[in-house]
Amino acid sequence: MSSTNNNQTKTALVTGATGLLGRQVVRAFQGLSVPTELSSKAGWTWEVKGTGFSRADGVNVLKADLEKEEEVERVLGDVSPQVLVHCAANRFPDKVDADPEGTRLLNVEATRTLARACASRGILLIYISTDYVFSGKPGEAPYEADAATGPTNLYGVTKLDGEKAVIEEFSKAGKEGLGVVMRVPVLYGKTEEGRNEESAVNVLLDAVLKAQEGKKVKMDHWALRFPANTEDVGRVCRDVAVKYLSTSEAERTSLPRILQFSGEEQYTKYEMCQLFAEILGVPVDKIEANTEGNDPNASVQRPYDCHLSTKALKDLGIDVSTQDFAAWWRRELRAFRH
Repeated sequence: MSSTNNNQTKTALVTGATGLLGRQVVRAFQGLSVPTELSSKAGWTWEVKGTGFSRADGVNVLKADLEKEEEVERVLGDVSPQVLVHCAANRFPDKVDADPEGTRLLNVEATRTLARACASRGILLIYISTDYVFSGKPGEAPYEADAATGPTNLYGVTKLDGEKAVIEEFSKAGKEGLGVVMRVPVLYGKTEEGRNEESAVNVLLDAVLKAQEGKKVKMDHWALRFPANTEDVGRVCRDVAVKYLSTSEAERTSLPRILQFSGEEQYTKYEMCQLFAEILGVPVDKIEANTEGNDPNASVQRPYDCHLSTKALKDLGIDVSTQDFAAWWRRELRAFRH
């Protein structure tokens, strides 16, 4: 195996670096996550920069409007990364429906701009996508990376269009081995200053606490979710970067263009609430299990089961181990219990 850059110091750029996932991707490249055999063997150190907008500090996180091509070009020119991990997105289905035009600009057009710029410079791009590119119909999961897609809502459509933009731009540039899609499920992890709304999992803790005020809360007990910890996703992104950058250009074109990572523990949102209540030692009787599935009149239709197969990552020798969901939350919520 030969490297595209023989220096032991590499540079990574992370979009959405102040967000729920972006923060942990930055930490992984900084060497603050669990080392793996692959990353240890490479022996690389990483300089890491991020992009952000409202929370950019201008030093470690550079302010950039990814919807403006000249700002994308400027940041890539200033940082000169070997890899860019594209985490920035409008990732909440209800917010997507409320702003379809703005979502398309960020999830699709900005992604295309980044892909075109990275391809022209020979930069590896890892595009964070979602399990919602699949229909999630009962009996179809687990989905392999090459399974037929069929998103049920606009969020899934825009992320799938972003995938297509990445693959198209790198193909047009003759750099197929440098444009990589990484699909992930619903995410949980450390939020910033207790902002649980950053995660569709963490925010369920607020629902459990709200129920203690005597208010009835209806909670979905239909859709199956396989939550992944943001620390694990960050580690996998770093290892994918090591794998692809340490593979020769000739061999890299045979590496997969679409990868998938997932948690392996199955929960409904109601079951997550039950777990949080048990950890906190509070009753769950005010939370009502809703087994009806999608309201046919709702604007956002959510899939039933989009469990992702991680076979493509395993075949590359990437560590796909995951944190124990309940154990992580027991540690995280210890402060609540004392």
